[in-house]
Amino acid sequence: MKNQVFYILISVGLSSCASTELVRLSVLEPAPVTLPAHIKNVGVMNRSEVAQQNKVVDVVDKVFSLEGKDLDKEGAQASIAGLENELLKNNRFTEVKTIDNAGITSSVPGIFPAPLTWDVVEKICRKNNTDALFALELFDTDSKITYAANPVTINTPLGKVPGVEHSATMLTTVKAGWRIYDPAERNILDEFPVMGKMVFSGKGINPVKAAGTLIGRKEALKQVSNKAGQDYAFRIIPYWLRVSRDYYVRGTDNFRVARRKAQTGNWDDAAAIWEKETTSDKSKVAGRACYNMAIINEINGNLNGAIQWAQKAYENYNNKLALRYIKMLENRKINNAILEDQEALSAR
Repeated sequence: MKNQVFYILISVGLSSCASTELVRLSVLEPAPVTLPAHIKNVGVMNRSEVAQQNKVVDVVDKVFSLEGKDLDKEGAQASIAGLENELLKNNRFTEVKTIDNAGITSSVPGIFPAPLTWDVVEKICRKNNTDALFALELFDTDSKITYAANPVTINTPLGKVPGVEHSATMLTTVKAGWRIYDPAERNILDEFPVMGKMVFSGKGINPVKAAGTLIGRKEALKQVSNKAGQDYAFRIIPYWLRVSRDYYVRGTDNFRVARRKAQTGNWDDAAAIWEKETTSDKSKVAGRACYNMAIINEINGNLNGAIQWAQKAYENYNNKLALRYIKMLENRKINNAILEDQEALSAR
């Protein structure tokens, strides 16, 4: 698989005497979750609704946390919708189905429940003709409100008079948790809890009025929840990651010339200069040049060539940066192999 790499040069030297600068690369990383090839039809289920026997606990929790009516329910539905919409964009799946009325609930609000039994998972998937089950296992919001009174000047027909303005600030914590069940292999492919925070504020002539201005938070929460569902779908999709690499800019006059070429994006000419310096009779210069050749090979997508140059820099010239770099390159080779496997599975 050809791996694209983009780069932007950024200097990290605090003075003109720095021997290295950073080049930043965008590299493609494998998806955190690998789905087996047999998974084509998937079901999405909301298991976060609290079981009836625990409703009293849930209601009390909502009273003291100042949550609005059905806030958790609507937030969970928005998260489910976000996940489904993103999965539908992925050609990896033949069908994405909402599973309603499965009768599966959570035991206690705010806690990641124990996994479903495989008998239950198999029954749900068989009934809905799905190969895997995406389950929202946990969705809970907890809100806390604080008040403050600040002196202000109020304009009246009689002039400006001193007054007090009350402000209310609400911090809402959103907790969610997902699992992916594969009934064919009886394997939980992923278990992923997430948490986010939202802050709302309002003002009024008294605490009640200030709290009353905290409107629109339900819609804001639904938007955040929808985005959280979309983001979870990305766990099955490869993603780009920004990484940085040191490269040498000092050693000889040629290194300075190569640096200027690299800064203008002329990496090929910079590499030609570094390659000439790999035969220098000065061990330190040759080692730095070999190391820089490893960098340019990675930029060009040639990981094997990069490893060979880095090995030469360390083995022949004892360049310390090269040893750490070899480990990075080997890790990238492993990730590329995983990427190729993921692409092959998706194509089947």
